[in-house]
Amino acid sequence: MSLDLKIDDLEVRAASGRVLLSVPRLSVAAGMCLGVKGPSGAGKSTFLFSLAGLGANSSGAIAWGGTDLMVLSPEARAKFRRHHIGMVFQDFLLFEELSAAANAALPGAYSRRARQAVIARKAGDVLDRLGIAHGGRTVESFSGGERQRVAIARALAADPEIVLADEPTASLDRKTADRLIEDLVRMVREEGKTLIAVSHDPAVYTRMDRVIEIVDGAIVSDEVRDG
Repeated sequence: MSLDLKIDDLEVRAASGRVLLSVPRLSVAAGMCLGVKGPSGAGKSTFLFSLAGLGANSSGAIAWGGTDLMVLSPEARAKFRRHHIGMVFQDFLLFEELSAAANAALPGAYSRRARQAVIARKAGDVLDRLGIAHGGRTVESFSGGERQRVAIARALAADPEIVLADEPTASLDRKTADRLIEDLVRMVREEGKTLIAVSHDPAVYTRMDRVIEIVDGAIVSDEVRDG
């Protein structure tokens, strides 16, 4: 399924009514790697979570391949995320007491048994491609780079068309961060997935097809990169 992104008149407000994010128009082609930069508190994470249908006090339209998340019920949005969106977080959000394989296969937790098996196999495949052994060792003993690789495997395990990453390299040293973003971009490109990555890391932007900048809740620049 090709899931182009089209945003129209998106507005996100705080409980006080203050506008946190305003995006009149934005289109992103399926399979593109989009970087999102900007200062802290500018609205980058608000933007990313809105794309996952997790934004509160929102109006407008956020359509993935014709499915407008804004008109769906919370249950329908959750179902859409389960089937189409994988998320990578700065703080990993892993279960310390579980193995790499168990963490990576978590997207199958509420699926039918047959789908659970498919997701577990995909999780193991991605862990292998990322160089993570998935025996019985729990992730509490893993390094930051290993944990983030497990988190990437979890994001890709259900074979989503869309990967949303929030500061994926922020907790990592330079060498580990470079290897991680290189592997993430390589994998999403090989599988034709859309990657949208919020980051303060300039090294992330250099690997993107396009970079937008958000300042004070508005897109102030939009650059298509060469090569």
